[in-house]
Amino acid sequence: MALVVKNNMSALNTLNIMSKNNKNLAASLQKVSSGQKINSAADDPAGYAISQRMQTQIRSLNQDNENAANGQNMLKTAEGTVSSTVDILKTLKEKVLDAANDTNTTYDRDTIQDYLNQAVDQINDNANVTYNGKLLVDGSMNQKGTAATVTYTNESLSTGTAFSSSLTALLDRNGNSLNILGADQVTISYVSNGKTMTTSFSASGATLQSIFNASSQADGASVTGFGDANYLTGMDANSFIGLNAQGVSVYTADGSSVLSVASTKAGVGGNISGFTISITGTDGNVKKSVNSVLDAWNEQINAQDKSNDNSITLQVGTKANQSIRVGLGDMRARALGLQGVSADGSVQNLDVSTRSNANAAVNVLDNAVQKALKEQTQIGSVESRLDYTQDNLTTASQNVQASESTITDANMAQEMTEYTKNNILMQASQAMLAQANSGSQNILQLLQ
Repeated sequence: MALVVKNNMSALNTLNIMSKNNKNLAASLQKVSSGQKINSAADDPAGYAISQRMQTQIRSLNQDNENAANGQNMLKTAEGTVSSTVDILKTLKEKVLDAANDTNTTYDRDTIQDYLNQAVDQINDNANVTYNGKLLVDGSMNQKGTAATVTYTNESLSTGTAFSSSLTALLDRNGNSLNILGADQVTISYVSNGKTMTTSFSASGATLQSIFNASSQADGASVTGFGDANYLTGMDANSFIGLNAQGVSVYTADGSSVLSVASTKAGVGGNISGFTISITGTDGNVKKSVNSVLDAWNEQINAQDKSNDNSITLQVGTKANQSIRVGLGDMRARALGLQGVSADGSVQNLDVSTRSNANAAVNVLDNAVQKALKEQTQIGSVESRLDYTQDNLTTASQNVQASESTITDANMAQEMTEYTKNNILMQASQAMLAQANSGSQNILQLLQ
C-alpha cells in the first residue's frame, strides 16, 4: 500500500469496522436489558407479528378469566339469596304443619300467620338482592318465554285412566282398585293468588273430570281453575304433558302415559299452588291409601309470565359470541305461590288461620321448596361450569404464553456471550483506530 497523507484508508476501514461493532454492541445491550430477542419489527418482521397476535390472545384470555371469576361471584350472590329462601321455606313447612294440627287454638294459628307474613316479606327482600346494581332473582333476568300455564300430572293412576273415568272405577298404576265408594266424600283444596279455595261433593256418579269441574266452581274461584276440557291434556292418555315457557314440549321421563291438567289462566296470576284431593269414608276417616294415589298430582310446568330475553351473558371466549348465557328465575313470594294480588290490587299472603287452609298450604310449601331448590341447583351447575371454564382459560393462557416466550424471549446466557464478544471487539476496534490514526504520522519522518 502506498504511503499517502490525504486519505488514511487504514483508519477509514477501522472506523467502518468499529461502527459495525458499535451497532452489534447496541443490539446486544438492548436484548440483554429487555430480555427479548425481538424488540421491534425490524428484528424479525414475521416473528414480531406472531408475537403481537399471541400477546393480544394472552391478554384476552386473562380478561375472559376475570370475566368468569366476576360471573361466578355474581352467581354465588344469587345462590346465597336462594339458599336463604330455601331455609325460610323449610321453617315455613314446619309452621304450616303445626298450624294443620288441631291442638292449636285460633290464637295459635294467628301467631303462626303473623310469622308466615314476616317470612314471606323476607322472601321478597331476598328476591331484591343486587350485584353491581343488577337485580338477580326477581324475575328480571329470565330467559325469553311466553306466558306458561301451571300444569300438574298424575303418574300413579292406571295408564288406562281417562278424565271420563268414574271415581269408583279408578285403578292404581298396578291395576288395583282404589276402592272409592259412592258414599265417600271428595274434598278439593288449592291456593290461587294467595287465596285458598275448598269444595266437597259425593263420589257417587262422579268422574275424574268432576274433580276439576268442582275446583273451578269453588268459592272464590272466579279467575282460575281447571274445569275446561281444553286444559285436560291427557284425554288420550299419552306421554305429553304440555309446553313450557320456552315453547318446548314436555313429556314424561320414561315415555309412559300420564294425565295432565292445567290452569285456565296462564302466567303467575293464574298460578294454582298446593292442589290437593282428599277422600273421606262414611266413617269420617280419611282414606290415606286412596289419597296417596288420587292426590299424587305433581307440578311439572311452573306458571311464568311472558318475558323478554333478559338472560345474563358472560363473555368467556376471545371471539364474539363465545359466551355463557344464564337465565335466573323469579324467586319472589308470588312466583313461589305464597302470595297473590286480588282484583282490587291488595296483596294477600298464604292463609293458615284455619286447619283446612293450613292443610292446603302444606302442598304449597312443598312446591315452593321444589322450585327454589331447582333454581339453586341450576345456579350451582353454572357455577361448576365456570370453574371448568376458568381452568381451561388459565391453561390456554399459560400455553400461549409459553409459545410467545419461545418466539420473543432472549436466551440470556447466549446474549451475554454475544454482548461480551461485541464489547471486546468494540474496544479492540477503538484501539486499532487510534493506531491507524497515529500511523500517518510516520510519513512525516520522510519529509525531514
